[in-house]
Amino acid sequence: MITLEEKKLQGYKHKLLSFEKGEHKSQDVLEINPRGQNQFKSQGIKLIPDGPAEQALMYQRMMEGLTLTDKLNSVIYYDLLVPEEERHDSAVKRNREGLATELNLWEGYLQKVAAGSYLAGGFSLADVIVFPNIAYAFRFGLSAGRYPKLAKYYSLLKDRPSIKASRPPHWLASPQGYDILKDL
Repeated sequence: MITLEEKKLQGYKHKLLSFEKGEHKSQDVLEINPRGQNQFKSQGIKLIPDGPAEQALMYQRMMEGLTLTDKLNSVIYYDLLVPEEERHDSAVKRNREGLATELNLWEGYLQKVAAGSYLAGGFSLADVIVFPNIAYAFRFGLSAGRYPKLAKYYSLLKDRPSIKASRPPHWLASPQGYDILKDL
């Protein structure tokens, strides 16, 4: 939805899916081609930079965003994903340490970019992919004091029109979220 908003393609059909209910695996969703090409390259904001170095950085951050997603999920959804008889305090500790290491890596990336800049210079697909994870982390209680660069990045993007238009409606109804990551 962020991409569609950035490309000025408002008015699209959308439906909030419940992952808990498995709606993301419905036949309607599975019939959609998730690898469609961008037919709107010249419309809205340019999400893929022209220069090869800038493109490389954007694609690198996009791919690294998958690791961030994995590390977040391993902490936030541990109790949901791991059967009770297989849960161990040592695994929880290892997952939390892995997420902390990953978040510090992103802090370092943001330390290297100019103030008010995005992950790969201008706003790009890297931000479209990574920002929801950062928003998710703060919704689950991530400390802005411990991760100030991530907090600044979050603040930079959270009020962007494409972000506001794609925010899950239940986040507006309960902006506080959870505290799973408050001590991380």
